[in-house]
Amino acid sequence: MNIVSSSLKPFAPLGRAPVLIATLLGASAAFAETVQLDSPDGRLKLIFEVAADGGVTHALTVDRKPVVLPSPVGFAGGHFEGVERREENSVWKPLWGKRSEVSDRYNEATLDFGSYRIQARAYDEGVAFRYLFSGSKPIGAEATAFEFAGDYTAWYYNGEKPNIGPEKLSLANGQRLPVATIRTDIGAYLALHEADLVDGEPLILEGMPGKTSLRVASKPSGAWRVVMVGCSPGALVDSHLIELLNPPPPAEMDFSWVKPGLAVWDWRINGAKVDGFKYEMSLPSWKRMIDFAAENRIPHLVLDANWYGPEFGHESDPVKGGKVDQVREIIAYGKTKNVGVWLYLNDIGGRKFPLEETLKQYGEWGAVGVKYGFMKGAPEEKNRRTRLITELCAKNKLLCDFHDGPVHPYGQMRTWPNAVTREYCQSQLDGHKVFQPGTFVTSVFVNMLAGPLDMNNGLADLTQAGRVDHGVPVPSTLAGEAARTLIVFSGATVIPDIPEYYRKHPELLRFLAAQQMPWRESKTLAGEIGEYIVMARQAADGTWLVGAATNESSREIEVPLSFLPDGTYDALILQDGPKSDFRTHAEDYQAEKRVVTAADILHLKLAPGGGACVLINFKKR
Repeated sequence: MNIVSSSLKPFAPLGRAPVLIATLLGASAAFAETVQLDSPDGRLKLIFEVAADGGVTHALTVDRKPVVLPSPVGFAGGHFEGVERREENSVWKPLWGKRSEVSDRYNEATLDFGSYRIQARAYDEGVAFRYLFSGSKPIGAEATAFEFAGDYTAWYYNGEKPNIGPEKLSLANGQRLPVATIRTDIGAYLALHEADLVDGEPLILEGMPGKTSLRVASKPSGAWRVVMVGCSPGALVDSHLIELLNPPPPAEMDFSWVKPGLAVWDWRINGAKVDGFKYEMSLPSWKRMIDFAAENRIPHLVLDANWYGPEFGHESDPVKGGKVDQVREIIAYGKTKNVGVWLYLNDIGGRKFPLEETLKQYGEWGAVGVKYGFMKGAPEEKNRRTRLITELCAKNKLLCDFHDGPVHPYGQMRTWPNAVTREYCQSQLDGHKVFQPGTFVTSVFVNMLAGPLDMNNGLADLTQAGRVDHGVPVPSTLAGEAARTLIVFSGATVIPDIPEYYRKHPELLRFLAAQQMPWRESKTLAGEIGEYIVMARQAADGTWLVGAATNESSREIEVPLSFLPDGTYDALILQDGPKSDFRTHAEDYQAEKRVVTAADILHLKLAPGGGACVLINFKKR
């Protein structure tokens, strides 16, 4: 429901606007106008100050304490003409996501500067503002910067490499890519990102040595500049602010066909040998994977590169080449087992051949999704093409997953629910390298704030010996790998191992199979950036699951079960065994069954680089 506050003025000429005295942290100064925007709960205050010459600054306080000092915003040459205010208090019910219902509550102010406007919103979870232009394009250079109130500690996205950070703001020399997650010295955590980038260059931040500020270094756009705010890093993980700043789906589109969930994958199975059978990326192996998926309520199989010819071959036809006949057969076979098939499409094939016809053909074959790889071009072009592919996939009832240096997510899953995941991270065992435990427990507090990630966790054979592509050991533990599948938010959780390896560990397989989406609820129970995380999610059937993961250090943690509704539950607790250690790759874990209630506290022991999993079902009488 939209409510225009009757106590607030609509647009008014500057000559009739009163001159206000802005008070920020006890210091006062006269300005042509001060516009203060409070979050609904009153904890956040976003303050715009307009100087007589048209210059504008913004500042942010949390619980009356400064976190962003007055910092430049807007464009040169504007003349303040008035402010319009609005309130929103409604509920968003996503088709799929971290929870089934999301509060959409904010206060909004739109400042008019003639040639452009600043539209600002304050939510309980953060603040955001964007520029609206009277013409079709931005005017001049964007002044937006964030001058922080202290030399806070920050972490940044860093492509398919370990994150940058922890790094003091004053040491940020040069460009930094979002998400920028920031720990303040007042107990608050911040994250800088953008939302709803319809067109233009994706956000780039820039630090200046010796200064505690970050400025927007990308070309001006109409995207929201977002400051997420939380009392803990887990509060940032649980936030929906980025999605809420995107518009709802087009009214004419039906997305009821979108089904999130786990997927098995043919890329990592290639070369594995078991019981006289050698896994390859071909029909016999695909059928074994489909059968396994069906047995465990896993809804998808992902077919990766080279199925229509060499993925980088300019003559590889994505609808006629290679193993097309086998692919059409496995799609049909999957339908008999209620398992959908994703198809890989390389950017070369996507450009060399008619894209619209290719995606239409995949839809007609009955594929359920497209994994799009190695998109070329500048970030601005990548964003345009990503949006195009997402929309074309939606028209053909195809889910989409973008890999290999994709444009960062910025909340598209609200507008286009078929945009279920993206490799905006270092993927486990991908690109001929592996990530260390500390990278995982950093990325989930940085990269994952942007949106759903395709990280390919959940390996069940830690040695990976005999793999054709990259048979190196995994620096993790069995319980840790399973826990990571739950912790990472994704509409397509792609698990990479062969059926026989999962069947060797039936309790862990049960935990994986229980991840039935869409999630009813998600709660980050505890965690610190780069150290550990504990996540709880409620599956579509009401089952609760808990996953915990640590960095290179062993850890003992207490997990209160107070998130459970009243009642008695059967809990299956899976923990690292005495031999577990990410450095040894020992396949060791312990399973315990207990009856629990919301009053219980679980004591979990995590080995170095390891984790724990808990499966909680309501106890039937």
